[in-house]
Amino acid sequence: MTEFLGTDGGQIADQVTGLTAAAEQVVAARPELVWDLVADITRVGGWSPECIRAAWLADPGRPQSGARFTGHNRFPNGFEYEVTCVVTEADRPRAFAWLVLDDSGDPARPSASWRYRIDPLPGGGSRVRQRFTHGPGTSYLRAAAAQAPDRAAEIIAARRDGLRANMTATLRAMKAAAESSHPTGAGPR
Repeated sequence: MTEFLGTDGGQIADQVTGLTAAAEQVVAARPELVWDLVADITRVGGWSPECIRAAWLADPGRPQSGARFTGHNRFPNGFEYEVTCVVTEADRPRAFAWLVLDDSGDPARPSASWRYRIDPLPGGGSRVRQRFTHGPGTSYLRAAAAQAPDRAAEIIAARRDGLRANMTATLRAMKAAAESSHPTGAGPR
């Protein structure tokens, strides 16, 4: 896929690359349990409004640096697409992260990166932070913004807002799963 740039000489690319969205949630469960949930990519389809399923690309699939998986996503308008991802950080119980590869497959130029950071809280709970960062590789967002340069800022802002809303919904669903696993709150030590 080629890089999409607007007639503005690359301003759209600059607006998209580095775009971030973040959400956080306090969970009444130990960091180890929370990490096990967020690192189990096969469960994300039950929590996320956008990523409807994910699957490891090799057996046995497990969250470790270098492991690859596919994510199958669906936008509210019904458009569906699949991406290949590579795990970049699997530090139980602190962090889990991956890159979304663009069509070039070059990890140095990902379409996006995702990261969960899990911090322990007093009493056995956890603070979970999820972060998305766009680019610098190609993406649907970059293409959509380049195809409508007069509306690029609006398109980019709408995607950022949608990502935040989806991340918040995903974290809330994950929180419910974690807390229902251990109704006493922090779970066994």
